[in-house]
Amino acid sequence: MVAIYIILILSIIILTIYFVIKSVDFRKFLTGAFFVSGGIQLYLAIAKVSIPVLGTDIVQSSELGYARGALHLVLCLLCFYFGFIKKSKQSDNAKTTNR
Repeated sequence: MVAIYIILILSIIILTIYFVIKSVDFRKFLTGAFFVSGGIQLYLAIAKVSIPVLGTDIVQSSELGYARGALHLVLCLLCFYFGFIKKSKQSDNAKTTNR
């Protein structure tokens, strides 16, 4: 059963990386998702709320919430840069061929 979960998680990671590389709109979506997730994680960590992991007896401590919140905000900044600020080579090539 654990092997099925590992295969499922790895396939989701590979698909996410594929869509992040190929789609600017997906990066824009992830910017918002990471912003909300990071903000909630930091808020719950500051409030010292322990979060139970669904379907297990494991509880996420507030110290781990700080780390996850900070990581999600860094990922938000990366997705923001590559989704909104940096222009992709595909859009540059499309502009030059349409002239």
